[in-house]
Amino acid sequence: MNISTFSKIFRHNKSLIGMIHVQALPGTPQNHLSVSEIAAQAVKEAKVLAEYGMQSIMLENMHDIPYLNREVGPEIIAALTRICSEVRAVTDLPLGLQILAGANQAALSVAQSAELQFIRAEGFVFGHMADEGFLQSDAGELLRFRKQIGAEQILIFTDIKKKHSSHSMTADVSLEDTVEAAEFFLSDGVIITGTHTGKPVNQEELGRVYASAQLPVLVGSGVTPKGLPEIFDTADAFIVGSYFKQDGNWKNNPDPQRIEALVKARHSLIS
Repeated sequence: MNISTFSKIFRHNKSLIGMIHVQALPGTPQNHLSVSEIAAQAVKEAKVLAEYGMQSIMLENMHDIPYLNREVGPEIIAALTRICSEVRAVTDLPLGLQILAGANQAALSVAQSAELQFIRAEGFVFGHMADEGFLQSDAGELLRFRKQIGAEQILIFTDIKKKHSSHSMTADVSLEDTVEAAEFFLSDGVIITGTHTGKPVNQEELGRVYASAQLPVLVGSGVTPKGLPEIFDTADAFIVGSYFKQDGNWKNNPDPQRIEALVKARHSLIS
């Protein structure tokens, strides 16, 4: 996958990808809403994101803590398929999905059924220790699964040395070398993050990756209007999950004023 293919999905240069943190799903410890209520909330947030200028949307089951390791039940897949389909029905923006933790085949399945354009996959290359335990790399299985279900049009963006994880086992493998491995293993784009949710990326590291990578580079955490100018020229898209929520807390509803501030910051840099 190259930048031209990426640009067919993301029609706007340097797109802002707004996160919908789907409410806790059935069977998870914090669930208290029906699937209908969860879908309605997701649709409401999608409309706000679209109305105030986000160029793309990604859904994620972040409220499903504590997360399972790689596998989620059929109840989660079924619920997310309905939720994503209802969001798809109210916007023509590019849509994506991540299912925590590392449930990448499940995410592809939902994306295929709900007509989404991309997924976010963790643990694609180089295993690592995460909150949920050890995640073994799954590029081989994931891309074969995508081929088997006829979902090759769905892009797979892969986290590189992702946040909330220990990478001591691969401490001798640089970030650039990890990106090169993801490229060799046919990733459609790499995601660079800070150490935790809402934390900014290391600008020097991001710059080195952008200079050497032969595939799209996305920033996956810590994007704010103030910080955007410092990373704008060294990434192809920006995933935003915390800043535009009320009080900058990912658990809260979107704040239109914060969305507008971020969109305005991007517009000033584009023009």
